Amino acid sequence: MGEHTVASFDEDLEQISKLIRNMADLAGSMVGGATKALLNSDNVLAQRVVSDDAIMDARQRELDDRAITLIAKRQPMAHDLRHVVGAIRMAGDLERIGDLAKNIAKRVSAVGLSATPRDLSHSIDAMAQLVLIQVQGVIEEYAAGDAAALAKLRAADERIDVKYTSVFRELLTYMMEDPRNITACTHLLFCAKNLERIGDHVTNIAENAYYVLTGEQLPVNRPKQDETTMSAPVT
Repeated sequence: MGEHTVASFDEDLEQISKLIRNMADLAGSMVGGATKALLNSDNVLAQRVVSDDAIMDARQRELDDRAITLIAKRQPMAHDLRHVVGAIRMAGDLERIGDLAKNIAKRVSAVGLSATPRDLSHSIDAMAQLVLIQVQGVIEEYAAGDAAALAKLRAADERIDVKYTSVFRELLTYMMEDPRNITACTHLLFCAKNLERIGDHVTNIAENAYYVLTGEQLPVNRPKQDETTMSAPVT
């Protein structure tokens, strides 16, 4: 492969990596914005997050097009092929994170201005902060080429699962204490579940990034501490 061809190939890979970073930045912004809108009943911010999903979708389509074109023209092998295929997979998970953030934002108006207990707002915000750390960290560790940090980040999803279980139980308690809370708390349950699912998509990204860097798969089984099925009453 000539120098010009190698340089062009490297430029193509860099464009794909740049799109992944842009998608990750947008995903973090959407998750943070959706959570803030939810806790502050900010319908304007919520609508902005919903609108951002179209940008996320467009970036994923651009990345897919670039990756497919690169594979067809350059026929990459080994690490280069893992890089391209891994980017496609990571973009898919980032797009889903955008969808889940949009879903949270779309529930802001449904939750409305009903008084959300301060400790519950704190719990959801704390869970969202854990998720944001994961979203922002996974691409940073990938860009730094730190496979060990990616493995550690993937294992840290357990903290999000534990927090989700706690929020789930709190919401059930509020609904049982006062039936007037049922509508708002039901929407908040979906929002908390969306945050938990975002954490799952981050672990997928971490697994793919680890494989790109090392050529090895992380163990299939990872900690999973969502105990909400045990929290729900049996009927």
